[in-house]
Amino acid sequence: MRAIARTLAGQQKASGLAALYLAAAYLLAIPFFLVVVDYMSVTDPAAKVALLVADHGSVQLMELITYVFFGLALAVLVLALHERLASGAQSLMRYATVVGLLWAFALVASGLIFNAGLGAVVSLHPSNPGQAVSVWQAIEPVEQGLSSADGEILGGLWVLLVSIVGLRTSGLSRPLCWLGLGVGTVGVLSVIPPLHDAALVFGLLQIGWFAWLGIALLRPTERAELPLAIKGSFA
Repeated sequence: MRAIARTLAGQQKASGLAALYLAAAYLLAIPFFLVVVDYMSVTDPAAKVALLVADHGSVQLMELITYVFFGLALAVLVLALHERLASGAQSLMRYATVVGLLWAFALVASGLIFNAGLGAVVSLHPSNPGQAVSVWQAIEPVEQGLSSADGEILGGLWVLLVSIVGLRTSGLSRPLCWLGLGVGTVGVLSVIPPLHDAALVFGLLQIGWFAWLGIALLRPTERAELPLAIKGSFA
């Protein structure tokens, strides 16, 4: 029993660090892509490719940090929250975990496709800029689809479901869960075409939610409750 408790406590600590990483990744990504490399505001395909080629090193590094590593850290968090919350609402938490892992997979795939495609474009651009633009126009919609560019349906739904389960099971604090309900709702609504801009609000709110969640999971008082949860599951 103690070995199981130590294992679960270790998982919760790892998930707390993962949640803090996710918050930090958002803090890096938003100013980088909106200010440092103003990629989001460029609409001309040739200008967009020229911008990416000029800054490809920093862009590819940021894609690793904010998509590939983000997705891997997210998977750690998703699985740890499943262990923490599933005993009180198994069917709903199972669905939340599937959605969360799908989101993690999509983000990792998005980052890998972006970086692989950008590498090909960088190699092609000096000799044939027009073809480089055509290649990127074929790659970008795939990458954007995986990264939820048209609405944060997977991320919003996962946060929403986790927060509902947290309220039902008291496995997370009620204020954190109420914040998660708001964050998740904004994410889900951002999939509606007139509300696509709500995805930025979702990202900003999720910084606070991830940071709060990470601190909660790292608190000894939170982890100390895990053996009780284990005993309850064997009752």
